[in-house]
Amino acid sequence: MRFHELIRFAVGAIVAHPLRSALTSLGVVIGVAAVVMMTAIGLGAQQRVTASISGLGSNLIVVMPNFQRGPVSQGAGFGLSLRDGDAEAIAKQVENVEAVAPDVNTRAQLAADGANWNTRIDGVTPDYLVARDLEIDKGRMFDEREARQGRKVAVVGATVARELWGDSDPIGRRVRVRTVPFEVIGVLKTKGQSGFGQDQDDVMLAPLAAVRSRLTGRRFRGDAVQTIYVKAADADSLDRVQEDVTNLLRERHKIRQGEDDDFATQNMASILQTMQQAVATFTVFLAAVAAVSLVVGGVGIMNIMLVSVTERTREIGLRMAIGAKRRDVLIQFALESVALSMVGGLIGLTIGVLGALAVAKLAGWPAAVPPWAAPLALGFSMVVGLVFGAYPSWRAARLDPIDALRRE
Repeated sequence: MRFHELIRFAVGAIVAHPLRSALTSLGVVIGVAAVVMMTAIGLGAQQRVTASISGLGSNLIVVMPNFQRGPVSQGAGFGLSLRDGDAEAIAKQVENVEAVAPDVNTRAQLAADGANWNTRIDGVTPDYLVARDLEIDKGRMFDEREARQGRKVAVVGATVARELWGDSDPIGRRVRVRTVPFEVIGVLKTKGQSGFGQDQDDVMLAPLAAVRSRLTGRRFRGDAVQTIYVKAADADSLDRVQEDVTNLLRERHKIRQGEDDDFATQNMASILQTMQQAVATFTVFLAAVAAVSLVVGGVGIMNIMLVSVTERTREIGLRMAIGAKRRDVLIQFALESVALSMVGGLIGLTIGVLGALAVAKLAGWPAAVPPWAAPLALGFSMVVGLVFGAYPSWRAARLDPIDALRRE
């Protein structure tokens, strides 16, 4: 019997029982849709995490005090182990460093033109823009002279500008931070949320000396800093720079061999890699759980095909009696099983892609349907049809035509 005739028989058998065929494919539809959605959502989340953490700054090393070391009785701010001299030493003595930016921050209420907003105030140097990969959208950044003199000038993030002035241009406006007036000279370009859920646009930058003298007051020692941002010249030198920074600070802080550091260094590339691995592992886990439904769908196909063999015993016997070979019967039932599974795979793929796009839109991260989703889903559907349709097909082909014709 010709192959195209076997295909016609298989399609005819499926079309003859549309409701049963649809219910048979339902398990595969759900399984494929679930696998595609979970994989796409996981990849989208991974891209979102990558973009968010990369937004903190490329080739960045963050140096912070280690509050777990040292006497607990020290007051807030006076237990900080990092100083301006540490930042200056890193800039001068560590090779392959592009920028070093010390930071002191606090939160304060801002008031301007009848509007109020509570935000984070960062006292920084001009190199902060380079270290954090920030750009000015309007106006300018304060220069070294203004930073050294502690001038009361400020650069605000997009969120602060919107909340205080709406669509108006904030350049040249006065903003009162607590009781201290600052002049806005620049607005940062939008950065969005960080990987830790913080709005990077909800910030105000001011000269380090001005923040110390006008806002933080006695909370901190005169030369203490809360964070030092170190930007390596390139990704290849990042680990080496981190090691050199650690060794330099241990020497400056007179930390002996075997003692814990009174500071901590974080490599953004390492954090990014760790988070990507965590998200990838979780994605594989979700996809594996969703794939269980594919197995359930395959069992459903096998069950219905066995029922079909029982119902069509006389048909099989008649076809074999007029010349059909066992191989023809085997191929026909295998084609029916594969066709049911493939149709289910196509429908499931469509539902999975649409569902992933909808979830990505609601969650606000990029849609990440992998290019291999379609061939993998259809290929796996075919495998499910072949594997779970093998036994019913073999059983149909093994029927004795004489016994089959005698059955009612």
